[in-house]
Amino acid sequence: MEVGRNERGHRMETRIATTAQGVMSQPVVTVPADTTVGDVAQLLHQKRISGVPVVDGHDHVLGLVSEYDLLAKDGATAADIMSTAVISASPDTAIGDVRQLLVSQRIGRLPILAGGRLVGIISRGDLVALLATEWVCGVCGEPVRSEHPPASCPKCGGGGDGFSLQEQPPGP
Repeated sequence: MEVGRNERGHRMETRIATTAQGVMSQPVVTVPADTTVGDVAQLLHQKRISGVPVVDGHDHVLGLVSEYDLLAKDGATAADIMSTAVISASPDTAIGDVRQLLVSQRIGRLPILAGGRLVGIISRGDLVALLATEWVCGVCGEPVRSEHPPASCPKCGGGGDGFSLQEQPPGP
């Protein structure tokens, strides 16, 4: 937990996510295995997402269908075109480890499982949004982008305990 001050100078506690649980999106948009390819494409378009987990009736992940799968593979249903070599993480996985998995495995999203069941999902975009977290110096107003408040202000040298979290609004 980080302590800072808001724009009125009042002390406030802020939390920056350090584990998958703090970043993951939920509830997760999913499809059953028998969903038609056309319905999967329509869902991705409507929800403005680039992939979707394929689950059974107990929220066990059977595979993932991405935009790539839709474009590169032939089949009638999600089961026909889904990627079955699913890499996943648990809610307590460190954000740094999530980032490493997304980058090293060249995947766009990471299902988060608890007890073998899907409880959330993290996309590359979710981590980019986290990187856009901005801290504002309470002394001079200098913004600093980082997961954690800096030890001191790069402009005025003010202490790290004087930074407040400036959350980024969603959207463009």
